[in-house]
Amino acid sequence: MRLFLPPNEQPTSDRRPSPPESGAITPEPMTLTTGVDVAAVSQVTPETLLKWEESLIHGDTTSLSSGEKIVEGFSTWEFDRTCVVLGRGSKTSEANVDLCAEDSIPIVRRCSGGASIVAGPGCLMYSVILSLQDRPDLRSIDKAHRFVMDRILTATKSLDSRVTLQGICDLTIGDRKFSGNALRYTRDWLLYHGTILYCFPIESITRYLATPPRQPAYRSGRSHADFLTNLDCKPEALKQALRESWGLI
Repeated sequence: MRLFLPPNEQPTSDRRPSPPESGAITPEPMTLTTGVDVAAVSQVTPETLLKWEESLIHGDTTSLSSGEKIVEGFSTWEFDRTCVVLGRGSKTSEANVDLCAEDSIPIVRRCSGGASIVAGPGCLMYSVILSLQDRPDLRSIDKAHRFVMDRILTATKSLDSRVTLQGICDLTIGDRKFSGNALRYTRDWLLYHGTILYCFPIESITRYLATPPRQPAYRSGRSHADFLTNLDCKPEALKQALRESWGLI
């Protein structure tokens, strides 16, 4: 297991474009952008970060030296602006498209399934890359969830003893969620990634995200404002706890 650095923490000369499956979309029809050249943009956009993250399971990553083979790894990162991230199969209607357009909020798509989210500064993203050749039992989705979430739960619980796991892979304080997760399989690799709200304006989620079409039973039909919360911690402490849980410190 090694620590991957996202594009915004890489030297400019090392930045390379990533495969174009994920990326920005227009509301209707849904059209993916392609060929984002990381070296050609002045900032690392949400589209760039999602393309980089997906590249980790395709062997073309800014975190690896030229010719180096893909390896298992872990990364934490954040978007530099608020954005809506649709799941791989999500409809655009999961976002409040008109309000996003009014406020210039980008709508982007990730490579994994699951429901749409709102993310940005104050929402820590983590990505875990795992070898299915070395860990064939993780081809079972249930075992993959347990393997990763045991470590994420341990890390976050060290910062707040009230943290519990609910639903399939949600982390909560009391009955309010602060972390959700999703995964993507390739033939030999697993990308497991998630969000951890630590200082994120919940009102942004209420404004830009519609009521999700699928909800865990423990949500009980609650609004975003009544259902979501932040893990009260400093980002550096959170990142350190996560790295420790994966044996990287």
